[in-house]
Amino acid sequence: MELQGRIRLSVGWITLFLMGTDLFVVSPLLPFISEEYKVSSATTGWMVTVFAVTYAFSAPLLGWVSDRKGRRRFIIFGLILFAISNTLTAFAPSFVWLIVSRILAGLSVASITPLIYAIIGDIAPSNRRGTWLSIVVSGHLTALWAGAPVGTVLEHFLGWRSVFVVMAIVGAILAVVNFRIWKKVSDSNTTRNLLGVNLLRTLGSVSVTTIWAISMYALYVYLGAALHLENDFSSSEIALAVTFYGVGAVIGSLTSGQLTDKFGERKISKATLIFLIVTLIGLGIFFKSGDWIYFLLFIWALVGYAGFTSYQARLALEYPNDRGIVMAWNNTALYMGITIGSLIGSYVISNWGYSLLPYVSSVAAIVSFVLSTQKIQDTKS
Repeated sequence: MELQGRIRLSVGWITLFLMGTDLFVVSPLLPFISEEYKVSSATTGWMVTVFAVTYAFSAPLLGWVSDRKGRRRFIIFGLILFAISNTLTAFAPSFVWLIVSRILAGLSVASITPLIYAIIGDIAPSNRRGTWLSIVVSGHLTALWAGAPVGTVLEHFLGWRSVFVVMAIVGAILAVVNFRIWKKVSDSNTTRNLLGVNLLRTLGSVSVTTIWAISMYALYVYLGAALHLENDFSSSEIALAVTFYGVGAVIGSLTSGQLTDKFGERKISKATLIFLIVTLIGLGIFFKSGDWIYFLLFIWALVGYAGFTSYQARLALEYPNDRGIVMAWNNTALYMGITIGSLIGSYVISNWGYSLLPYVSSVAAIVSFVLSTQKIQDTKS
């Protein structure tokens, strides 16, 4: 890989790591924010909800505009807005302003994350696209087990507001870095309509991601509670389990890129879904197997996120003229799947308990596999 390619990948990785940290760090900070603004935990949770909803609705529009006007300017716009929104989060004088700041943060991340995926898909060599995408995806996933804990430690010493101050500063620096690094990347001139002839095909394609997200997050959202109630895990054991999961996710993403380049996007995306189905059934059978649960969680994340990365590469291959909007729709599909998965998980544990969650997730994985076998679209489109 040439030096310029390494630099661009590094910038993409760091940018997505920051975006992932912004997403994952809020949850452990909610108790401290709730206490300071004197609102309930449920009310404070709206910080996450408004972020996700704003992201889901704005990402496709921004992706479409970037296909027409160029990725670079919207990435820079997003990073500047990211710095502003996190500054507002850090110094919000009231809870209402805090919610406004998270709406702006959702808009900023929606103009960054899918467009980093798209611009990497644009510049990657055709025989290395899977590997390049897997590298930048790993930046987002690393935030799950590295960025959020660092933010929690920072809160311990300097307070929760310091976390958002640091992210605002890093966001401003990355705005300058991204402005320079993508300067020589050609802008796109496609003029596809946002609601054009390919919309139904696009939605059909990204529905695989929605169902995949349900298969992962119907269980993951309630994993800590399940481990505590079903296995009597302490908080430190739960943290260790999540670490195994996070490391598996990063390794799965990176490994998937190399396998995708070698064997093809379609084969790897389908194979990983088959392994995901088997692993989830295994989790259901052996959930109370003691220390073996760490290994099973590692494998679950490994095959699960390997599938996500390979499917991203598949979309980049099969929608060469619409990468920005397709990646944006795919990220919207991801957030929809996370939301639906959490609702399904809540219903399942309320009516049948935690032990059924892995099996429900395996059914979703089966549906995702069936959808993935459908032809997406000709690369000539």
